[in-house]
Amino acid sequence: MSDALPVSGAPLRVLHLEDSELDHELVTMHVEAELPWPVEFTRVEDEPAFLSALSSVQPHLILSDFALPSYDGLSAYRAAHVRVPSVPFIIVTGAMGEETAVDTLREGVTDYILKQRLERLPSSIRRAMNEVESRIQRERAEREIRALNERLRARLDEVERLRNTAERQSQRLEIQAKQLEEALNLQKTFLAETSHELRTPLTALHGYLRRAEREAGGSQTLQDAQRVAENMTRLVNDLLQLSRGELVQSIEMHFTNLGNLLRQVGRDYGVQAPDGNYEIVGDPGRLTQVFVNLVSNAIRVTGNAGLVQLEVEPRAGEIEVRVVDRGPGVPDAVKPRIFDKFYRGKEAGSAGLGLTIAQQVVTAHGGTIDVIDTPGGGATFRVRLPELEDDEPEDDDLSSDLTLSESELDALTETSLREGERGGTDPDGTETRTGPSGVRPDALA
Repeated sequence: MSDALPVSGAPLRVLHLEDSELDHELVTMHVEAELPWPVEFTRVEDEPAFLSALSSVQPHLILSDFALPSYDGLSAYRAAHVRVPSVPFIIVTGAMGEETAVDTLREGVTDYILKQRLERLPSSIRRAMNEVESRIQRERAEREIRALNERLRARLDEVERLRNTAERQSQRLEIQAKQLEEALNLQKTFLAETSHELRTPLTALHGYLRRAEREAGGSQTLQDAQRVAENMTRLVNDLLQLSRGELVQSIEMHFTNLGNLLRQVGRDYGVQAPDGNYEIVGDPGRLTQVFVNLVSNAIRVTGNAGLVQLEVEPRAGEIEVRVVDRGPGVPDAVKPRIFDKFYRGKEAGSAGLGLTIAQQVVTAHGGTIDVIDTPGGGATFRVRLPELEDDEPEDDDLSSDLTLSESELDALTETSLREGERGGTDPDGTETRTGPSGVRPDALA
């Protein structure tokens, strides 16, 4: 049954229970002129017709006489309340005692109007219909609030489930983090202890090989043994540096002649190095380590020092050093990972730390390192280092005093080689090499 106001332009359907045609016309006359809606009346006179009209008419409003020949207004209200409880019910009667009127209102009747005061009927109808509209709006709001509460409850339940899941995941992650930390600590301890344990027999092995070389003279077998021992020393030094947590721990800057440094590396490894002097500020020991790693890698890959060369090109604000080889080159799929720690590719005898160390050293100098293809085949590693800025003229003497000469670089390299022969590691962690007479230092890292 309809329990709302009529839509715009539609009539207000009124069911009128009245046995007097004259009274019905009087009610119609007072209502039609005063209400804001067009009115459509349906008059019935007895109970069967009233009950049938409740279903067929679907009234917005019910008007009823209180006393009829075969029916009464209070019984009609009770029947309507069962079938259409939300439709306003107004009694319009000729006479009603005060006590009876109070009883009908207590029963739930919307209002009562005396037929002698029909001018009050339009205002009573408007008030009743406004109450209907307010009730409909209130019920709609209540439904929306209930739906909102249900959605909020569902969201809260979902949030609670997510919170519980997050807490469980957080607990698992904390456990995994602790386990990982313990594993890393065990790994560092193992690497440090293993490195120290291996350095003692390696030092002794180097000594025995040098003695055998002095006593028996140089031989291919001794040279091979020297190279194996040097590789083992390099691996141990890399592991020791790794156990300390950093591959490169310190950089000691000096005015350095990069040309002298490159020529020294070229002489040690039998590769072509450029002429010329190029002044930079850097750590000569660390930079030597960088180019030794790059040159030795290139020689190991090509199998011939003659296929490797060093090139230098001054550029705007920087000096570019290129280690060029004519070997098989570096696949494009490998280039993004070639500087990753422990990445070894297909090479053997390497801990996968040499290029990582080189990158860290170059970065610590404010430079960059990358790899490109060599035209015609091979790989070219490019190291770009900041060029030494020009100072005031009075600073030239200081610069020349602090720059390491080629002889001083030779002495520094010779000292490092002697340290390598004793199986030691420089305080800054530089890998040491040995170069016996007549034997070119082998590829490292």
